[in-house]
Amino acid sequence: MSVPYGQTALPQRVSIREVGPRDGLQNESVILTTANKLRLIDALAATGLAQIEVGAFVKAENVPQMADTTEVFASLTRQPGVKYSAIAPNVLGARRALEAGADMVQVFFSASESHNQSNVNMSVEQSLANVADMSAIVRAANRPFDAVLSVAFGCPFEGHTPIERVLELCGRLLDLGAEEVTLGDTTGMAHPSLVQQVVQAFQVRFPRQALRLHLHSARGAGLANILAALQLGVSEFDSSIGGIGGCPFAPGAPGNLCTEDMTHMLHEMGIHTGLDLPALMATARMLEQMLGHEVPSQTIKAGICKHLTG
Repeated sequence: MSVPYGQTALPQRVSIREVGPRDGLQNESVILTTANKLRLIDALAATGLAQIEVGAFVKAENVPQMADTTEVFASLTRQPGVKYSAIAPNVLGARRALEAGADMVQVFFSASESHNQSNVNMSVEQSLANVADMSAIVRAANRPFDAVLSVAFGCPFEGHTPIERVLELCGRLLDLGAEEVTLGDTTGMAHPSLVQQVVQAFQVRFPRQALRLHLHSARGAGLANILAALQLGVSEFDSSIGGIGGCPFAPGAPGNLCTEDMTHMLHEMGIHTGLDLPALMATARMLEQMLGHEVPSQTIKAGICKHLTG
């Protein structure tokens, strides 16, 4: 079954991976205590989320917000049915993630040489060799391995990212053992037409491979891009509670897609997420208190449509 939208049949259900505890917090000047990170993750797990990106096993001097990721994993109150994942940039990070008990390990690298050097200090070919080693380690441990391809819709240093380049790298990632591929709009350069061009090209090249999108709202097109992807049957997305976060190694990268804003839109469209929207909103408000500033979320400001009267 699917949800009708004009002449387009949309997915009946969407799966959301929450990235706020990692991709959200890594771009904040306020570094949360381990105890507050655990409070945040526990609150997110109680909303019905099935996947939560807990942290990153990176050098503390590069991303101090993630310095306590090992301690966070060690103290998690794991909820049944929730996968707690981690980002790892290299073999050492992958081993640390597995030792810490990550349910899934994600490697990230870029479709452009400039952003890859800025983000992980390697060439794209070096990153691919790194992916091969990481994949072998993670798969030997019987854990899922997810490859996240950054700047797939445009690079802040190089501009347009050729679609054929994206497809070539996706093919190589799948050949290296990635079970899932996520395409990232790292600095919010995507627009609905481009999203559909990239998704359609991916579906033609890899017709049996599921696709996840990690879209940003840096220029306000985030939810429009979600709709464009839904129209082509994409049903797996990343988002961040409160809309916080972004990449600290690229200019113009704030504006993660907001979990409660996307959930509200999907629910209004009749698409199931399995998420408790009021609980997400309460979590976003709690996060505001922890950070000491407002978060970009529009839903916690405007409220849920069906609750409004008059």
